[in-house]
Amino acid sequence: MSKGILYMIIAGMAFIVVNFFVKLLGAQTPHPWFGSLQHYPAHELILARSVVSFVISYYIIKKRGLTLLGNNKKWLLIRGGAGMIALTLFFYTILHLPLVVASILQYLSPIFTVIFALILLKERIKILQWFFIAMAFSGVVVIGYDKLINPELGEQIALFQIGLAILSAAFSGIAYVAIIKLKSTDTPINIVIYFPMISIPVMVFLCLFEFTMPNGIEWLILLIIGIFTQIAQVMMTKAFHEGPTAVVAPFQYLGAIYAFLIGLFIFDEKLSFVVYIGTGLILIGVVFNSLLRKH
Repeated sequence: MSKGILYMIIAGMAFIVVNFFVKLLGAQTPHPWFGSLQHYPAHELILARSVVSFVISYYIIKKRGLTLLGNNKKWLLIRGGAGMIALTLFFYTILHLPLVVASILQYLSPIFTVIFALILLKERIKILQWFFIAMAFSGVVVIGYDKLINPELGEQIALFQIGLAILSAAFSGIAYVAIIKLKSTDTPINIVIYFPMISIPVMVFLCLFEFTMPNGIEWLILLIIGIFTQIAQVMMTKAFHEGPTAVVAPFQYLGAIYAFLIGLFIFDEKLSFVVYIGTGLILIGVVFNSLLRKH
């Protein structure tokens, strides 16, 4: 297994930890395992995550003697801005959609990454790779379709929220393309710090209208969200630095499997046989795409 793939898998695991706690703090009703926690708006969760990320990134940059603003400022701003929009929309969908559905729709981002890389960076993709990428995408479609027709979800799913989730995936694709563009000019930590530098002032402004003061263990949960997001961002950035887009990007789909397990065992989200079919399609598409590229 290449370093790029390994980094992406670690990033996916860190992201699912973040998604779990975001879902927990955003729940309108108490979870039986964790007791009563306050409800937090999406922008406050992003602010907490951004502050932790900025502190860690700033310390590393100063320790290494790097410049804070980096080199390719245009693409750094694109990466930070697109990442902020993508994460804001994604956190919103986590709070308003079942975790499985929100995560699955977010994992459309590798498809957008490949498409944007093809258009903007002129990367070449083999025809057979497109077939396996399409197979993985079809798995996402199958699972998403199952959730849309599952009567147990009732009115939890709205077309507007699904549209926001897909838009989040598209902006994630733009952010990932920016990471690819920056790998020859800037270090991963310089790329990562642009997200909090852009998001902190925006989220502070939004918190003026809606804010929840943390209590007790909620401070620890917010810290965990920030630390694991930092790990995820650095690992994801390193993944794109280490390997070709077509090989690394599809491995983000594995995060959908983590979401299934958490949804099943913690949030009691029901899975059907159709979901397992979709999961198999995703795994086959991802694994064979990697093997084909390596060959």
